[in-house]
Amino acid sequence: MSEEIREQEELVEVSEISKVEEDYNENQIQVLEGLEAVRKRPGMYIGSTGPKGLHHLVYEIVDNAIDEALAGYCTEITVDILPGDVIEVTDNGRGIPTGIHPTEKISAATVVYTVLHAGGKFGGGGYKVAGGLHGVGASVVNALSEWLELTVYDGKNVHFQHFDRGNYDEPIKVIGETDRTGTSVRFKADPEIFTESTVYDYDILLTRLREQAFLNAGIKIVFSDKRNEDNIISETLHYVGGIREFVEHIHKTRGVEPISDKVIYFQGMQGDMFAEIALQYNDTYNDVILSFANNIHTPDGGTHETAFRNTITKVLNEYGKKFGLLKDGEKLVGEDVREGLTAIISVKLTNCEFEGQTKGRLGNPEVKPFVEKIVYERFMDFLEENPEISQAIFEKSVAAKRAREAAKKARDNERKRKSALDNVSLPGKLADCSDKDPANTEIYIVEGDSAGGSAKEGRDRRFQAILPLWGKMLNVEKVRIDKVYGNDKLMPVVTALGTSMGEDFDISKLRYDKVIIMADADVDGSHIRTLLLTFFFRYMKELIAKGHVYIAQPPLFKVSRGKQVKYAFSDEERDRYISEIQKGSDVKVDVQRYKGLGEMDPIQLWETTMDPESRIMIQVTMEDAVKADEIFTILMGDKVQPRREFIEKNAQYAKDLDV
Repeated sequence: MSEEIREQEELVEVSEISKVEEDYNENQIQVLEGLEAVRKRPGMYIGSTGPKGLHHLVYEIVDNAIDEALAGYCTEITVDILPGDVIEVTDNGRGIPTGIHPTEKISAATVVYTVLHAGGKFGGGGYKVAGGLHGVGASVVNALSEWLELTVYDGKNVHFQHFDRGNYDEPIKVIGETDRTGTSVRFKADPEIFTESTVYDYDILLTRLREQAFLNAGIKIVFSDKRNEDNIISETLHYVGGIREFVEHIHKTRGVEPISDKVIYFQGMQGDMFAEIALQYNDTYNDVILSFANNIHTPDGGTHETAFRNTITKVLNEYGKKFGLLKDGEKLVGEDVREGLTAIISVKLTNCEFEGQTKGRLGNPEVKPFVEKIVYERFMDFLEENPEISQAIFEKSVAAKRAREAAKKARDNERKRKSALDNVSLPGKLADCSDKDPANTEIYIVEGDSAGGSAKEGRDRRFQAILPLWGKMLNVEKVRIDKVYGNDKLMPVVTALGTSMGEDFDISKLRYDKVIIMADADVDGSHIRTLLLTFFFRYMKELIAKGHVYIAQPPLFKVSRGKQVKYAFSDEERDRYISEIQKGSDVKVDVQRYKGLGEMDPIQLWETTMDPESRIMIQVTMEDAVKADEIFTILMGDKVQPRREFIEKNAQYAKDLDV
């Protein structure tokens, strides 16, 4: 073991890793730049003014409390959603300094909430490790709130200040005495900024807060939704096992079985850098690897995640050669060793180099060799000391290798077949469009030949292509990729889109800008949609990530009287149209319930579902890939109990489904 990496057999407490010895007071608050244009260009600071940006406000304030935990001074954080979608975040840390700032000549707490790039995380000695390195969090939340109230407890006095859209009329003032310390922030997101909605999603916030509790072993986060006084929801998030329990939680929520009872865990330190890694293999064919830097999720990876991925591949290859498990010339690649792997990589360091305020990727080059050493030495030690688990992991990786090679052979055969046909062969059932510019075109993937026939007749042939599906579609969640190639239900979709799939996927070859799934509004139609979405998610993920996938919304009812015709997409809309047509009289209104797309003639299908001027479509997004992965695994995997629990929990959202 390298002397540079100091091992700890027990979990290292955050307070010991990053505790600050220097006093935290007004002299540690450094000002880099004034607060300007936040309300004019909020997207620059929080990503968007949609739901994602709205929830980001909460993250910024919670991250400040988490930073107090990293510094060793905070053990409990409470987060409440109050009536009116007001957010309140309270911690038991040191409390923001309230003394007069040496250069700004106002309270340091006021500086933090009114001056952009002001905080204790720029080397002033207030924090050793922190996620909010740019210092824009508190001031941006203040600027984008209709109002914000700051309460600081310093062990002697209670300090209070009120802000309206980032401005204040009165300086911070003492409103009472206290023996506690900490900070409480209450704010209301500004509807002038968040025009789409100011309503918070409890589950979205819960996922993020649970994540923070896992990453900071021992910290307690109490999260409550108090918007409905008759139905207050509250959860206490407290995980002594830290990221070990994170791995177990992922497996439990996804309904998958680990191939061993033991979560592999190791950690190490080098200078001011600390890293901990937890991993465990399961019985699925997909991997979940989550990386974090200073508690900030890095969805785009970075040096820490790259080091982990490369090194586990290296270790398993060397292990295989050392014990004669790999023949001469045989080699496992990354996708082989990651099959069925769930891993959490968390690093904490003094100066994180993130890409932008959203912190999507870690760039610190010194982290890569540091993580490589830890993973190589500790993972190799584990494999040698636990032969039964090692054998199970290795056998799973070799099986994945064989499937990959079989898939490669199938791909090669597919390429040869295409080459023999001069690369112009399209599915026989595809009714293509005349416009060949992908930017102008769209393809409807339609359930059934009957609906496909109506769609072909009703479409605009200039830019709309139709591909009917028939027969039972393959559930790709239950098979490896070698079983997908050559499948007579999926390969026509792949060929029509032109992108190939899996590692050969090339978004630049996409033949249509919009890929629209059109199925009946019943259980069978929902199953078809889910099967297709699962396929796209697993083998053409960029289609979803780049916003090319849509779900058509055919109407449920036709409401008519004479020449008056309206199409309703819900029971409520149907009743409203009936009332509008009757206008208080008892005239008879004809209501036709569409049981399937095949019941519509071409004109009706065009008017209701295919005309760009009047149709309703849902764009499929990748807002939370991990959540999507979890849902696909639950709904399409082998385990019945998790699927039953998911359906029972979400049954309230499916009450109008036609079964």
